[in-house]
Amino acid sequence: MTMMEAAGADAEKFDAVLFDMDGVLVDSEELIARAAMMMFKEKYSIDVPRDTFYPYVGAGEDRYIGGPAAERGLVVDLVAAKARTYEFYDELATAYLKVLPGATEYLHSCREMGLKIALASAADLAKVLINLRILGIRKDFFDAVVTGSDIERKKPFPDIYLLAASQVGVDSSRSLVVEDAVNGIMAGVAAGARCLGLTTSFSEEELRKAGASWCSPNLGAAPLPYQLD
Repeated sequence: MTMMEAAGADAEKFDAVLFDMDGVLVDSEELIARAAMMMFKEKYSIDVPRDTFYPYVGAGEDRYIGGPAAERGLVVDLVAAKARTYEFYDELATAYLKVLPGATEYLHSCREMGLKIALASAADLAKVLINLRILGIRKDFFDAVVTGSDIERKKPFPDIYLLAASQVGVDSSRSLVVEDAVNGIMAGVAAGARCLGLTTSFSEEELRKAGASWCSPNLGAAPLPYQLD
């Protein structure tokens, strides 16, 4: 099948692909956890275990930091806490952040097929820009970029995917959502999209239970949109 034929076949299924970022395009989950742990230690003199952040993966940094703080009865200045976390994250990401297998190739393949592509990350814009810098992709490569800075209700609410689909001019039901987190899969399903779950952060069982129609270890091993049945 040629790329043009693939595009035609794909048009019957999807008009757009909406990508999460962390755990989908870049291997960042361990680094943001380390950054948050460093921030809690520095600003509040407490040790927060790594597993504490697990339920908040994919829900944006307000919950990622605010959730563990609330569990400990700790009142935090979220703006200052996030800013310091992003400073730590930038240092760690510059040294250690890895692009996940197949990420850039999959993005370019979707673009070549004529699909609209959007980035829909619950992270704040500051973190998204760090990741894009290391990914080597300009923000304007995407038809739309929606971040946690643009919405009030974060994943698992559908708002971010509804907004992303709207910004690229397609119906969310004609969109493929690519996610690694349970919260993100739930958001995609609630938006009426079908979801490809990547098992970089959660198991296939967890992602399918949340509503993923397909699962793959990473984008390098994932079927292209027209190959999904």
